[in-house]
Amino acid sequence: MMSSWVGNECCLWEGIQCDGVTGNVQRLHLKGDWPYPYNHLAGNKVSSSLAELRHLKYLDLSGNNFHGSRIPEFIGSLKHLSYLNLSDANFDGIIPPHIGNLSNLRVLDLSSNYNELKADDMAWAFGLSSLELLYLSAVDLSGAQNWDMMLHMIPSLKELSLSHCRLSNVNLGPFLNSSRILPNIKHLDLGYNSFKGPLPGLLQNMTSLTFLSLSGFNHSLAWNFPNLLSMIPSLSELHLSGCGLDKTHLSSPHLNYSTLSNIQHLDLSNNPLGGIFPSVLTNMSSLEVLDLSYTMLNSSLPIMPKLLELHLSGNKFKQIEDVGIWRQCHLKQLRVTNNVFRMEMTDPPTNASECSQYSLELLELSRSLKGRIPETLGGLANLRDLDLSQNGLTGSIPESVTGLRFLQVLDLSENQLTGPIPESLGKLAALTKLYLHSNLLDGTIPVSIGQLAKLRTLFISNNSLEGAVSEAHFANPSMLKKLDASSNSKLTFNVSRGWIPPFQLISLSLSSCNIGNGFPQWLRHQRKLKSLELSNATLSGPLPTWLRKMPIISWLDLSHNKLSGSLKNLPNAKNDDVYWYLPVLLLEYNLFSGSIPRSLCRRTDLEGLDLSRNMLSGKIPNCMGNLQGLVIMSISSNQLSGAIPSSIALISSLFWLNLNKNNFTGEVPPELGNLQGLGVLDLGDNKLYGNIPNWIGKKLTSLVVLSLHKNNFTGRIPPSLCKSSNLQILDLSYNNLTGTIPRCVGNLNGMVVGHLMNLDYTLIDDDMNVIQVMKGVDLEYTTTWRMVYNMDLSSNKLEGEIPVELTTLSMLVGLNLSNNHLRGGIPESIGKMKKLETLDFSKNKLSGSIPPSMAALTFLSHLNLSHNNLSGQIPTGNQLQTLIDDPSIYAGNKHLCGPPLPNTCSNHQDSTTTTSKKKHKAADEKMEVWLFYVDIMSGFGTGFWGVIGVLMFKKQWRHKLFMFAEETMDKIYVAVVVRVAKFKRGRE
Repeated sequence: MMSSWVGNECCLWEGIQCDGVTGNVQRLHLKGDWPYPYNHLAGNKVSSSLAELRHLKYLDLSGNNFHGSRIPEFIGSLKHLSYLNLSDANFDGIIPPHIGNLSNLRVLDLSSNYNELKADDMAWAFGLSSLELLYLSAVDLSGAQNWDMMLHMIPSLKELSLSHCRLSNVNLGPFLNSSRILPNIKHLDLGYNSFKGPLPGLLQNMTSLTFLSLSGFNHSLAWNFPNLLSMIPSLSELHLSGCGLDKTHLSSPHLNYSTLSNIQHLDLSNNPLGGIFPSVLTNMSSLEVLDLSYTMLNSSLPIMPKLLELHLSGNKFKQIEDVGIWRQCHLKQLRVTNNVFRMEMTDPPTNASECSQYSLELLELSRSLKGRIPETLGGLANLRDLDLSQNGLTGSIPESVTGLRFLQVLDLSENQLTGPIPESLGKLAALTKLYLHSNLLDGTIPVSIGQLAKLRTLFISNNSLEGAVSEAHFANPSMLKKLDASSNSKLTFNVSRGWIPPFQLISLSLSSCNIGNGFPQWLRHQRKLKSLELSNATLSGPLPTWLRKMPIISWLDLSHNKLSGSLKNLPNAKNDDVYWYLPVLLLEYNLFSGSIPRSLCRRTDLEGLDLSRNMLSGKIPNCMGNLQGLVIMSISSNQLSGAIPSSIALISSLFWLNLNKNNFTGEVPPELGNLQGLGVLDLGDNKLYGNIPNWIGKKLTSLVVLSLHKNNFTGRIPPSLCKSSNLQILDLSYNNLTGTIPRCVGNLNGMVVGHLMNLDYTLIDDDMNVIQVMKGVDLEYTTTWRMVYNMDLSSNKLEGEIPVELTTLSMLVGLNLSNNHLRGGIPESIGKMKKLETLDFSKNKLSGSIPPSMAALTFLSHLNLSHNNLSGQIPTGNQLQTLIDDPSIYAGNKHLCGPPLPNTCSNHQDSTTTTSKKKHKAADEKMEVWLFYVDIMSGFGTGFWGVIGVLMFKKQWRHKLFMFAEETMDKIYVAVVVRVAKFKRGRE
């Protein structure tokens, strides 16, 4: 669109219309298709330069993405506006009352901004004296005053849409049962609000009302259905989806059949009608459109000659004939999705009243059929749109389908169709969209495809197609916009280097195909590309220099190739055209080298960046903090060095940060604590040092994965980590951590009850993965990592006992505490960890017996308790019995006995697997007594031989000792004799 905005003659630009006399800009048609990916504008606000267009009468900015910005107040200064459409534009905040200054406005559409747009007072609308159409669907009016006054204060109003506005009876106010006539209202949509009770009396005052939607109204409406039809005889279109109606309400004797005859469009979907087709509907002689989707119908439908459009999705029909596909001769549209017919779709039975001619233009039977595609579908000669996708269809594509000469859309995707693509498809001259992806088709692509001059979309991915694709396959489709031939591993795109295609693609995917002649040279002529996927496409060598001059491609995936050299040749030219809704750059699994170019910092639109598994070196540029829309940043498995730049903390939207397996040094920047939305932080396998920061647990409360393994972290495990209640993977292995395992680990609630992660992020990058040591080896979890709950504290210097609180983490699949200095016993409650598949306590100093409860771990497939001080009988039974062939898991525990170890338990040991605590205690007491006597004898022996041994070898010491002993004995003898003599004299 805006690519045509060159030069000074703005009246010639696409989307702009000027007054033929004055040259003033009067109309801006800038409608996009956001949130769809191909054609919309994006920006943080509406440019104030629009205020200079004083003569503007028509402004359409719908379907663009303004990223939650406010509707600008200057809109109210465009006094000549008669048409203003800001719907589906991702606006936020309060509707500015300045819009009420637009007295010439006839159409105002602010709908579908996802309830982010609000109104606190609708009094501003009273100034819109010329307004005829007002659309406010999905605008939050729950707190708005005066909204009910609009019906009376804007007498010119003809159409009013207030669906999904969060309204209730409280908002209806005094006008709930007003008797004031409202003759101009023709269209009123109040669907999907929170109204309850009886129907608003004001409905009967709308004497010209032709369209009414009360879908999602409270079930009490069901009892008022007959009154509703008699109350508003002018109705021609009525929507009552999800109102709790059943067949009794449609067969009420109070129904006025004269009012039924006026209804042309009736929506009764999502009501439990059940069983037989409601007979009352056959009396509606003017009925042209009927929606009975998801109403539990299961019987054959009658012929309704006037019916043009029929919706029957999500019902319980048993066979395809029940929906009247071969009997409704005048029907133009038939939709029957999500209805699993019990029988295969077959040709019409011979006794059926077939039509001489069918009017059917659209037939949608996705997610309903099985069997083969019947040849008789070729008899629906007026078909424009045929959708048989997502079924279990088998066999080949019948030739009769290729005879549908008016066919514009053919969707046979996601089936099990086999055989080649028919050459005769080239005869479908009106075809604009062809979907054959996700089947079992083989053979070559017919060259006749190149004759489809009106073809805009061609999807043939996920098949087994083979052979070469050349220029002849794309000779005439000059209108081609989307081409997807990915996942055909035997398909080779082999076009000449000088080929200039006749089309300008918006999206191209040739992933998992073979691309000949190097990087496709013809892409240099594709200046409108918004999505380019060449993953796993056998590309090699450096990026061509002309690629740098290409406009920025929003979604660029060159991963899983052998591309090499610098990243400086990535598309870098300014792109003034529309943006892709998920801007990503995926270059992982290549051979790129050199530094990360600073030019990458200009990609401020990026939401996903994956440069992992390359050979990039140098430092991360500080300017990477400019990428403030990033959700995913993965630069793992490179050769990057230096400190982690603190500027990364400026990327407040970051959810996934993976810098694993590089050479980063220094401490973890404290600024990263500002990334409060971070869910995955992987800094493992680097050279980081210092303590594990306390702020990780305090600030990063949304963390699901924390991996700091294979670094040089020291100090204790901070107890603040226990505040990470969403954590499901904690890997601190291979560091130099000391101290004990915090007892607060039981507070890691994410490892107890689990949680649901936001999976939207995975749409950005299929290679989002987590590497964990499980079952003794490094395992890379890709799509399944969200189901992994693992704690790895191995290969540190942790001490103390295993906290019993650890065993409350019942969601853990893996627990590795090996290669530490842990003491004490294995907690008896280990058996509560029912989901454990891998358990490693090896190379510690654990003692005591192996708890018998371990036999209750029914999923355990990897166990290692080797090299500890464990003792006693090895428990048997249940899952432990499957590990009996591997004695190494108990090696290095000399006091363990029983299978699978060769040493059997002695007789005095309890041979059962459930030895009581009392017997263990008695055995321990005997051991203590025995050790007491051993200590006494050892002490005696040491003391005795320590003296005697010295005297035997030292003659001088021996003489001295004996002389000392003799002298001492003499002194004692003399003392005793004297004492005895005194005693005798005393008695005399």
